[in-house]
Amino acid sequence: MSELPPGWEWTTIGDLLAPLEDGRIIHQGWSPKCETYPAAHDAWGVLKTTAIQPGSFHAEHNKALPSRLDPRPGIEVQSGDHLLTCAGPRARCGVACLVKSTRPRLMMSGKMYRFRVNEAHVSAKYLDAYLQSARAWLDIDVMKTGGSDSGLNLTQARFRELTVPLAPRDEQERIVAAIEEHLSRLDAADSILTSAEEGVAVLAKAGVRQLFESRPWLWKTLGEIAEIRGGVTKDSKSQSDPSFVEVPYLRVANVQRGRLDLSDVTTIRVHPDKANTLRLEPGDVLLNEGGDRDKLGRGWVWEGQVADCIHQNHVFRARLNDDFDPYFVSTHANTWGQAWFEEHGRQTTNLASINLGTLKQLPVPAPPRSEQEAIVAELKASSEAQKRLLASSDHAHSRARSLRRSILAAAFSGQLVPQDSDDEPAWVLLDRIRAERAAAAPTKRTRKVKAS
Repeated sequence: MSELPPGWEWTTIGDLLAPLEDGRIIHQGWSPKCETYPAAHDAWGVLKTTAIQPGSFHAEHNKALPSRLDPRPGIEVQSGDHLLTCAGPRARCGVACLVKSTRPRLMMSGKMYRFRVNEAHVSAKYLDAYLQSARAWLDIDVMKTGGSDSGLNLTQARFRELTVPLAPRDEQERIVAAIEEHLSRLDAADSILTSAEEGVAVLAKAGVRQLFESRPWLWKTLGEIAEIRGGVTKDSKSQSDPSFVEVPYLRVANVQRGRLDLSDVTTIRVHPDKANTLRLEPGDVLLNEGGDRDKLGRGWVWEGQVADCIHQNHVFRARLNDDFDPYFVSTHANTWGQAWFEEHGRQTTNLASINLGTLKQLPVPAPPRSEQEAIVAELKASSEAQKRLLASSDHAHSRARSLRRSILAAAFSGQLVPQDSDDEPAWVLLDRIRAERAAAAPTKRTRKVKAS
C-alpha cells in the first residue's frame, strides 16, 4: 500500500460500516418477478441495477411489484444508504452511489447491496467519492468472480476487504468540499458540451429536412423510381440441403441510420438462384422493415463492401433508376422520410413495421440528378464539419474524465487539501468505531449445566 499522510490510516470498508436495523452491516436485496413498467409513486417497486450509476442514484429506474406479492420493508432504500451493484457485466458490477434523496417504497434487487456509515466517524460523501476513484474501481474489479465478463459477481466477504485510506474526520469534510467545488465546475462544462452536441445534431437534421421541404420540386414515389425487393427468410430445415450455397447476409442490426455496421456479418445457406436474385449491388439503398417506431425505414447505401452479400426479409432493397442518386434518396429517407414512416407504419403490441406496399408509396423529391449530387456534396461537407465539432467535444469530455480521476487521486493521497496537525487522527476514529461495534454486539448466552 502507498504511504499516507500523517494522521491517516489504511483500513477496510468492512471496518467502517455501521450496523443496519437488523444488525448486519451489508444487506442484499430481493429479486421477485416484477412487472415490466415502473411503480406508481405511492406503490412498491424494485430497483433495477441501472438505478445505480457512478456517483448518482436514479429512483425512476424501477419495476412495479405485482399486487399478489407482499413487500419487504426491511430492504426499502433510504436517504443516506450506499448502494452497490453486486452482479452483472464487468462494467456494471461494482458500481456504487450514495442515495442523497429518494421516493418511498423502493426496494433493492438481489443484484445490489446496501450499507451505511456512522456520520460521526466517517463522512458518507467521503466514502462515496472514494468508491468512484480509479484505485477503488481497480481493487473492486480484482474481487469479482465469474466465468465471463458478461456475468460477474461480487461477494460480501470480498467487498468487506476493500481497503480505504481513512483521513481524520475534519479533513474528510475539507476533502469533500474541495472535491465538490472542482467537480461542480467539470459538471457545468460537461453540461455545456452535451447541450452543444445535442444542438448540433438537431440543427443538422433540421437543415437536411429543410432542403427537402423548401424547394418546389417534382415529387415521385419510391415505387416509381426503384425496384424494391424483400430479402431471404431464414429456414433452419433447408440449411442442410447440399445443393444450397453459403453466402453472407445483412440483418436489421447491420443496417443503421446513415451507416452500415459490418462488424458482424453472418452467413446463410440459400438456393443458388435466390443467391443470384438477392445479391446486393453497389448503389442499392437498404431500408429496415421494422423495430421500434422511430427506427422504421432507417438505412444507408450499399457500396459492395462484402462480396456476394444478400439481405434478410426484414431489410428491403431499393435499386434505383439512373435518374436518382442513392445517397440523395437514402438521406431523404433517413430525415424527411423518418416522420413519414412513423406516421404510416403499422404498430403491434411490441413492434412497428412497414410493408412493401407502404414503402413503395414513400414520396421522394425528383430534382435533376446533377442537383441531387450537388445537394449530397453540400450535406457531406456539412457532415464533415459536424464530425470535427463532435470530435473536439469528445476530446473535451475525455479531458474532463481525466481531470476527475486526477482530482480523486489527489484527494485520497492527501494532496488536495492541507493537513492540520490538530485534527484527531484516523486511528482514534477506528478505535472508537470498534469499541462502539463491540458494545452493540449481542452477548452470547451460555447453557447452564445441571448438577448431577
